[in-house]
Amino acid sequence: MEHTFERLVRFESDDGTTLYGDVTDASAVSNLAGATVNVLDGNLENGFSKTTRTATIKKVLSPLPAVHYFICIGLNYKKHAEEANLAIAENPVMFAKPPSALAGPDEAIMIHPIAQSQLDYEGELGVIIGRDAKDVSEEDALDYVFGYCNSNDVSARNFQMPASVSGGQFSFCKSFDGFAPIGPIIASPKVVADPQALALVTTVNGEQRQASTTADMIWSVRQLIAFASQGTTLKRGTLIMTGTPSGVGLFMEPRKFLKDRDVVEISFDGLGTLRNIMQFQRN
Repeated sequence: MEHTFERLVRFESDDGTTLYGDVTDASAVSNLAGATVNVLDGNLENGFSKTTRTATIKKVLSPLPAVHYFICIGLNYKKHAEEANLAIAENPVMFAKPPSALAGPDEAIMIHPIAQSQLDYEGELGVIIGRDAKDVSEEDALDYVFGYCNSNDVSARNFQMPASVSGGQFSFCKSFDGFAPIGPIIASPKVVADPQALALVTTVNGEQRQASTTADMIWSVRQLIAFASQGTTLKRGTLIMTGTPSGVGLFMEPRKFLKDRDVVEISFDGLGTLRNIMQFQRN
């Protein structure tokens, strides 16, 4: 598919207008507020076109105003499987998040009281599907990619790990409002030549927790798209959260779950930094 941008940013301009822009200067990704970008017309549904206009970023918003559907992959990094002491399944482990889980960069994630006791982070590469995909081959899979972004599969482990509570399913514990922040940009395949060659760092309050690369994935982005599209249409706007590497709080010794006002930062090569504050709601 044709891409008319390098790094897509959705933002509020100085006059309060919500716009899309193309960040052509890679060095600007680390400090987008105040940057001047080329304005793009259009949207994901109808495509984007370049303009001659420029605008200054006042506030960075979620790069997508809505996500059609989140497909999430569990246990997709070799070292993560090792730290969890879990066997690797024959096929990708898949679950879902609802559209209401979407959140943007620098947005406070409001944590419901029932999700606060064992709150965890999962830095993940997000893959946005750019056109409807069904029965896609691995060879053609990347042709359906709109772009790549940082994402955080926020998880309430108290509703995940005890079999008596979860029944072995993951969706509820990961589907609370705001539990899928993404951003700050979407990088086009034009600037991400190989999604299996990206380094990731996740920090909590500045402390490094995760450091890995997508080369450690068990199933590649190509394989995930091909597998998930078998007999199932992946609608344009679907976002695949491709799994997290080792270093989550659940498997640290001692365990390190997130607390009220903790700041989680997730950074993949060239994708900027996704920063969110965990804000515990009161009863």
